[in-house]
Amino acid sequence: MSVYMLGLVGAVVTVSIVFEMLRRRKLREKYATFWVLLAGVIVVIALFPDVLAGAAAMLGVQVPANLLFFLGSLVLLGVNVQLSSELGRLEERTRTLAEEVALLRLSSREHR
Repeated sequence: MSVYMLGLVGAVVTVSIVFEMLRRRKLREKYATFWVLLAGVIVVIALFPDVLAGAAAMLGVQVPANLLFFLGSLVLLGVNVQLSSELGRLEERTRTLAEEVALLRLSSREHR
């Protein structure tokens, strides 16, 4: 199996998993969009490998695979930063909600 066919299979598997997770409500649409777009980019590169070679030549990268690994690393870094941001926001929201519940419980006990 050629590496391009492997890319196509990987993209199809990714989209299938994403849609199944959406169907089961295990993944939100805003995250699914990103993964479907990424799978689309993989399909384009798999179907038209000259696009990657042209981009590598244009950017002065000797080996197109190195450009692919670099871009993959940037994507993973971006996902990590975005998820860290979401986690921080959710931790803050959880703390705020816990404080509000504690205040409501205290108020409820005082009115008994």
